[in-house]
Amino acid sequence: MFLIGERINGMYRDIAEAIRKEDPLVIQAWARRQADCGARYLDLNPGPATRDQVKTMRWLVKVTQEVCDLPLCLDSTDYDAIEAGLEICKQPAMINSVPAEWPKMERVFAMAKKYKAAVIGLAMNEQGISQDADTRVALALELVAAADSYSIPMEDLYIDPLVLPCNVAQHHGPEIMLTLRQIKLVADPAPRTIIGLSNISQGAKNRKLLERTFAAMAIANGLDAAVADVCDEELRKTIATARVLMNLEPYSDSYAEKYKKASSTAERRKIS
Repeated sequence: MFLIGERINGMYRDIAEAIRKEDPLVIQAWARRQADCGARYLDLNPGPATRDQVKTMRWLVKVTQEVCDLPLCLDSTDYDAIEAGLEICKQPAMINSVPAEWPKMERVFAMAKKYKAAVIGLAMNEQGISQDADTRVALALELVAAADSYSIPMEDLYIDPLVLPCNVAQHHGPEIMLTLRQIKLVADPAPRTIIGLSNISQGAKNRKLLERTFAAMAIANGLDAAVADVCDEELRKTIATARVLMNLEPYSDSYAEKYKKASSTAERRKIS
C-alpha cells in the first residue's frame, strides 16, 4: 500500500497563490517535502479557480520535475490539461481520474495507452455516487471492461469507490469496505484500489484521527493506495502497523521507518 502526496493542489491557498504568481518555490518545496516523507507519486491539481488548466498543468509538471524525480499523478477534470501534462512527464504518470461514463473512458484510456499511464477510475457515472456497494462494483466492472478494451493492464487500473465525509454520509463507510473487498473479485488479475483519504474527514472534527483509523480499516479490506497527507507521520506509522498486523510486511522493531523508506524508493508498479 502506498501514498500519493495530495498537497500540490490549487484548492490550498498557498498553492493557488503560487500558481497565480507563477512562483515555483512553494510548489517545489512541497514536492521535496512529500518526497522526503515517502510519497510514491505526487498529485498535481491546478484547482477549479485556474482559468487556463492546460497552461497551469504544464507549468506544474515542469517546475515539479525540476526538483523531484517521483512519478506524477495528473489531477483535473479537463482532459486536455492532463494530456498536456502527460506530454512532458519524464516517466509514466497516473491519470486522476475518470468516471464510468463511456465518452470520458474512451478519451482517458486512449491517453493511458498512448503515454503508458496508470488510471484512477471512479465508481460513479452520470447518476452520481451510489449508496451501496453492489452498484459501485457494477461500475467498477464497466471501468475494467473499458480498460481491457484498450489493453490497459489491471495493475495500472485503480478503482476509487469514492469516500464521502463521515459527518454527512456515515452509512457509506461499511459500503466502502465491502466495495474494496469485492473489487478484488471482478477480474483476474484484479484491478488495484485507491481512495482519497482526506474525504472521510471533510468538515468533521478530529480529522487526522478519522483519516488514520479509516486507513487502517481500509488496508484490512484490501486497499492498495491512497491520495493523502503523506507528511502526517502518525498516518504513516498507522499504515505501517496495519500492514504488519495484516501480515503484508514482516515484523521488525523498526517496521515503521522501513515502511517510509520502502514506500519512497519502491518501483512504481511494485505493490504488495
